[in-house]
Amino acid sequence: MVTRNGAAIAVASLACALCVSVASSDEKPAMAQADMVDPEGAVIGTVTFEQTPSGVLINVDVTDLPPGPHGIHLHEAGACTPDFGAAKGHINPDGVAHGLRHPDGPDQGDLPLLFVHADGSARAEFYHTRINVEGGNDHPTLLDEDGSSVIIHDKPDDHFTQPIGGAGGRIACGVIRPL
Repeated sequence: MVTRNGAAIAVASLACALCVSVASSDEKPAMAQADMVDPEGAVIGTVTFEQTPSGVLINVDVTDLPPGPHGIHLHEAGACTPDFGAAKGHINPDGVAHGLRHPDGPDQGDLPLLFVHADGSARAEFYHTRINVEGGNDHPTLLDEDGSSVIIHDKPDDHFTQPIGGAGGRIACGVIRPL
């Protein structure tokens, strides 16, 4: 009898583990969004963040920007007021060098360039493996206690020069919030 009960308990435990596994695979991935605003506070688009098993998929959809290449970065504070400087510096808890091309970088706030069309619109998709949306691994979390922001700069980022790749002033900002 003990063997049967033990076997029954083992089978029930395995079935429960499988139910939990199936249930967790049906869960929605962690998602977040930033409504991008210009210096006057007008909404000019969105940036969305979707957690995947190995990184974060970032989708940018913005308008009313100057044509050409622009630096775009993830910043350590979830604030765009009283001005875009409230977003502070890049997400960079390890204190590494800025730049996708820098041998001592990149920091977690670094992203490839955003290219804006002649009509002022830009759509881009980036994949980032050095951050996460809500936590769960050793990477910085966008939705931590003080949040995070997305900043678009007025110039391209050369991905090497310190501290921001020569990307210039901040022309758009968005506070990252859970979806």
